[in-house]
Amino acid sequence: MTLLAITLAEAEKHYPTILPVFVFPLLAFAFFLVLGVTAWSYRNVAYRHSEKFTTGGHGHDDSHGAGH
Repeated sequence: MTLLAITLAEAEKHYPTILPVFVFPLLAFAFFLVLGVTAWSYRNVAYRHSEKFTTGGHGHDDSHGAGH
């Protein structure tokens, strides 16, 4: 065996991981699933506040005298 292989084998014996190896991808999947559900929950939030869209145009209030 090469010196690198021996060193890696010894390092695994002295420093085992806290969790089994297959748990780390599961944790990453769960993390990204939570992020995805959070992002998905914000869909169409602007349309819930329909009073913004009843003024006409682009939703701007023309009473401020900007003259657009």
